[in-house]
Amino acid sequence: MKYNILLVEDQKEISDVVAKYLDKEGYEYHVAMDGFEALKYFNQYKFHLVLLDIMMPGITGFEVLKEIRKVSDIPVILVTAKEQEIDRLKGFEIGADDYVVKPFSPRELMKRIKVFLKRIYHESDEMVYQYKDLSLYTNSMKLYKSEKEVSITAAEYSLLYTLFKNKGQVLTREQLISLSYGDDYEGYDRNIDSYIKRIRQKIEDNPKNPSILKTKYGAGYIFGGEEA
Repeated sequence: MKYNILLVEDQKEISDVVAKYLDKEGYEYHVAMDGFEALKYFNQYKFHLVLLDIMMPGITGFEVLKEIRKVSDIPVILVTAKEQEIDRLKGFEIGADDYVVKPFSPRELMKRIKVFLKRIYHESDEMVYQYKDLSLYTNSMKLYKSEKEVSITAAEYSLLYTLFKNKGQVLTREQLISLSYGDDYEGYDRNIDSYIKRIRQKIEDNPKNPSILKTKYGAGYIFGGEEA
């Protein structure tokens, strides 16, 4: 899953720095320069967390937070230059989840974000294989395409796991069977063709003209890479 974060900050020098760190961590994000723009984006896109500055032109972060809490329990981290305890208490009373005081360490902020996302969305420390818009989660055995979960069977997962691990390599049917199901596999080798066909229906934009999982005629199949 790729997380989308709403960064609300009217000071461009700060938003630019935070945006660089968000990008480095692999997050998607939208930057709002004031409260009105923040609410516009919030109603337009799906976000997983909000970084919300308090003191902004137009409407304050407190007012934005109130509007968000009317419709969502999304985690919100307040960001402000103010250090007064009364402001922190007000933010928590309205529904803030955490509080960061300027100047802050971007690295520490990234750690806080990671903790919240893991806790709220129950992400484990499992390994994730990615290729283009596909993500394969190894512990939960889940496949995502463009952030949407794709239903797969255990047999399809085993084959996908092998394909992701051997991206760019041509594998024969026999190799796919051995690596995916073990040497004790009792099915026909042509079953692999059926699995491939079903997987293409789920991961390809055009299954009849696949661009991700291709056939290497006379050799086998190749996942990823540029070979035809």
